[in-house]
Amino acid sequence: MPRELPPLDVLLPLDCAGAVLAPGGDEPELHALYAHPDPRDGRPAAVRANMIATLDGAAQGPDGRSRSINGPADWRVFRVMRAVADVVLVGAGTARAEGYTPLSVPADLRAARAARGQDPALALAVVSASGVLPEGLRGTDPPPYVVTSAACPRLDALRDELGPERVLVAGDDHVDLAAALAALAGHGLTRVLAEGGPRLLTDLVRAGLVDELCLTTSPLVVAGPALRAVQGPDWVGPLAARPEHLLHHDGMLLGRWTLARR
Repeated sequence: MPRELPPLDVLLPLDCAGAVLAPGGDEPELHALYAHPDPRDGRPAAVRANMIATLDGAAQGPDGRSRSINGPADWRVFRVMRAVADVVLVGAGTARAEGYTPLSVPADLRAARAARGQDPALALAVVSASGVLPEGLRGTDPPPYVVTSAACPRLDALRDELGPERVLVAGDDHVDLAAALAALAGHGLTRVLAEGGPRLLTDLVRAGLVDELCLTTSPLVVAGPALRAVQGPDWVGPLAARPEHLLHHDGMLLGRWTLARR
């Protein structure tokens, strides 16, 4: 059964505060709010990261998945962010944990996507140092892109399995994410939606490659050893962020932030 899509209250910007965005149609108001940014000067692609965190900062629930801490408001926005993107970029571990399968654009959002001149298909790019794909992404048509390095032990096997045009070698002994974005742009994929996990997002932020962070704050407290939305062994900030808008439904806050250049 399809999920019910809830209305969203606008809290920011202040000149729109109090408005209610009712669901329906092809979501023109959310398409306007979540229009994918253009690449900044000198960059081949624009990267928007989308993450969720509980009140105590956890990016996953006790089951190790983000889906256990999200809800219908997050889902309503999530589907629009995917619909305006050219490609979803995700780490192989997150794709495995969250059970990723081939992506598609919801039927009610396809006309707006076509009007923007975007490819009807939403591409998926998986970052994997080992070259081992999650089971749900093996043998699919079309196959995902795999972003890896020249040191990948399964490089030849990947090219045989997916086709050489679907294997993007970015870097020699480790994945160079700037080179990966350039490679995706070479395939016409310039609107990049990074869905994590936290380690991939940390690497993107550290490299100064994230233009926007869309962060949902879930009204839950989970404690425990969960990963944060951005997490790594070293500090990568502080990095200033400017709020673009803030939406609300049933205690869940959905923010869109522009990140300053490093």
